[in-house]
Amino acid sequence: MTTQEILSWIAEAFEYPREKIRVDSPRREIPGWDSLGMLSLMAGLDERFDIHLTDKDIGTLQSVSDVLNILRHNGLISQD
Repeated sequence: MTTQEILSWIAEAFEYPREKIRVDSPRREIPGWDSLGMLSLMAGLDERFDIHLTDKDIGTLQSVSDVLNILRHNGLISQD
């Protein structure tokens, strides 16, 4: 997937407008990224990408770029 496709997926996961999601968006700026949103994100990463987050991973997710880094680390983001 491309970064833009991932950003769209993240926007959908948090039920937030895609145009307001940026690579550098911090968690605090995304209203849907609360505890329930985190569960949705975790479920989506598991179901769509077969990525299972550890407690340590969850604690490091503070921005959209952190999510992108996990996907990049797992080889799931193609060159844009």
